[in-house]
Amino acid sequence: MEVILLERIERLGQMGDVVVVKDGFARNFLLPKNKALRANKENLEFFEKEKINLEAKNLKLKTEAEAVSEKITVNNYIIIRQASDTGQLYGSVNSGDIKEKLQEEGFSIEKNQVVLDRPIKEIGHHEIRVKLHPEVTSNISIYISRSQEEAESLIKGEVTNAEAVKEEAVNLEEIFDEGAVPDSVTDDEASLDEDVNDNEASEEEVTNSETNENLSEEEVKEKSDT
Repeated sequence: MEVILLERIERLGQMGDVVVVKDGFARNFLLPKNKALRANKENLEFFEKEKINLEAKNLKLKTEAEAVSEKITVNNYIIIRQASDTGQLYGSVNSGDIKEKLQEEGFSIEKNQVVLDRPIKEIGHHEIRVKLHPEVTSNISIYISRSQEEAESLIKGEVTNAEAVKEEAVNLEEIFDEGAVPDSVTDDEASLDEDVNDNEASEEEVTNSETNENLSEEEVKEKSDT
């Protein structure tokens, strides 16, 4: 379907562009959201007549969005969740959770304005995009933690217990890979192990030698008796 865009649509076009889109996308999103018109003679004439008004309206909305962006980006947003010692959440944080947090802080944000590729599943600092206008996108800082104190540590850039445990687990995994020698084993310790093995081998040789000598003495005694 050919449509006339009434505002900028990411990866599609600018206001006034005539583009071809899938019928479902037009019927389910662009047309009911007043983001586009069917590209026919009547609507093309309407757009040309209303173009100045539409551009003025868009400029007003863009200016308002930029003002919101200045406010929304200066805050740190904390979401408290239960998590394991390694920082894995018991559940996840999705765009709906972030929307609710922003609304609690006084911002009129809808779920579809929060750009999140996948749910967040671990504690820590996460940069999230929020689309305030087709031409205005803001990055906000979300801190997910198990307590207010832990969140404050994250904001200060301090290493939390969960991060320390996670880092230690990664280090141990690297150290004890198949065939790897732990870094904690020094050359002296390795040399000591070799000396111990050599001593054990020498003791075994002595024992075998003594056994052979005893057997020889018994053979000599038997011959004398005969």
